[in-house]
Amino acid sequence: MIEIVGEKIILKEATDQDLGNLYYWKYEEEEQEAKKWNGPYINEPKISKKEFMQKWKDNHFSTQKVAGALVIIVGDELIGSVSSYWIDKHTNWLETGIVIYDKKYWNGGYGTEAYKLWIDFLFESTKLHRLGMSTWSGNLRMIKVAKKIGMIEEARVRQARMVNDEYFDAIKMGILRREWELNKV
Repeated sequence: MIEIVGEKIILKEATDQDLGNLYYWKYEEEEQEAKKWNGPYINEPKISKKEFMQKWKDNHFSTQKVAGALVIIVGDELIGSVSSYWIDKHTNWLETGIVIYDKKYWNGGYGTEAYKLWIDFLFESTKLHRLGMSTWSGNLRMIKVAKKIGMIEEARVRQARMVNDEYFDAIKMGILRREWELNKV
């Protein structure tokens, strides 16, 4: 079982209890603040808890020595998750992401630490050549976190996302292994 211990957080593989907690944050929590920032332009229908748990297990458990996702734990609370999926196995390119569902952990360095540990883990445990991240220009915190860990903006698709009837740019950021190695020193 993968467990990565940081100063503020722990990243680990999800248990069934963790998946139940993720389901709560993703579908049942009343405010749904995270959805205002994490791809609010994506219409995601609610699914049953059983379907969610199966989908997570199918899509996020380790494949080809790459963990698909880990949950973020602070103390004994699940606050979010980090994830990855293949863009191109031939060129060793994964897309990555992070969601902090519990807003009381926003702006406290938890997301930065979790995302940095995730990126470090992916590069350290694989031969990946590049890691990417996609967001929208309204998600300034995610862009800031990506920059802090060494990602650079690689593409901006103007007015490609609509949130609350307003256009925003689609943002693509990434980091190459050699850039990560230089940043690690």
